[in-house]
Amino acid sequence: MISNLLLIDIETVPMFQKFNELDENWQQLWMDKVNKFLPESTPEESWKIRGGIMAEFGKIVCISTGYFYDDENKNKCFKIKSISGDDETQVLQGFIALCDKFYKLNRNFIFGGHNIREFDIPYICRRILINNLPLPEYLWLHDRKPWETKMFDTLSWWKFGDNKNYTSLNLLANALNIPTSKTDIDGSMVQDVYYTEKNLPRIVEYCQKDVVVVANIILKFQNMPLLKEEYLIIVK
Repeated sequence: MISNLLLIDIETVPMFQKFNELDENWQQLWMDKVNKFLPESTPEESWKIRGGIMAEFGKIVCISTGYFYDDENKNKCFKIKSISGDDETQVLQGFIALCDKFYKLNRNFIFGGHNIREFDIPYICRRILINNLPLPEYLWLHDRKPWETKMFDTLSWWKFGDNKNYTSLNLLANALNIPTSKTDIDGSMVQDVYYTEKNLPRIVEYCQKDVVVVANIILKFQNMPLLKEEYLIIVK
C-alpha cells in the first residue's frame, strides 16, 4: 500500500492581499459567502481569516509531494518534490505533469495526506477548472461515490468513524510523538509570509515539512519505524 501513495500538501493564500483590492462584484460575492460563518466580523477581518481557504477566492502558491521507495540496501526512503510560484496556472500544470508520470507508472496510485479529502484535493480540482485547465482522469472525482474515491487521509483514519472529530496535523503529530513541522510558521501565517515578507521559499520549506510529518504518521499507523533524516531526499 505504501508504495502506491503520492503524499501531497498545499499552501494557499487569498487572491489579493487586502479585501479592498477586490472589485465591487467580488466584494459582494465574498460577503454573501462568509456572512453566515463570520457574521460579527468586518469583510476585511473575514478576508484575512478565510480568504485563502476558499477555492473561489484563493490561490495555490505551493504543492509539495512525496513518495516512499526502498533503496538498493532496502532502506525506507522518502523523496520530496515541490512545485511553487506566483503563477498558479504554472504551479497546477507542474503538479499535473508530476501526477501524470506517477499515473503512467502506476494506475493504482493513491493520493495521501492530512484532510486532503475535504480540503487539498477539492481545492486543487476547483482551481484547475478556474484556471481553464483540463481535469485529469485521476481527479475526476465529482461523480464518484465516496467508497470509489481512493485516498489515504490520515485525518479520516484518526477519526475511526467519529465524523464530529477534527484533529489538526500538529495535534496528531504530537499525540503520536512524531516531530512536528510547526517550528517556524504555521498555516495562519502563510499569507503574511507570502504578501508581506515575500518569502515563498520559507512557505515551500514549511509545506515540505508537513508532507514529512504525514509520511511519519502513516508509518506509525503501519507500526513501522519513522523516517531517518539521511533517507529524506528533496528534489529541486
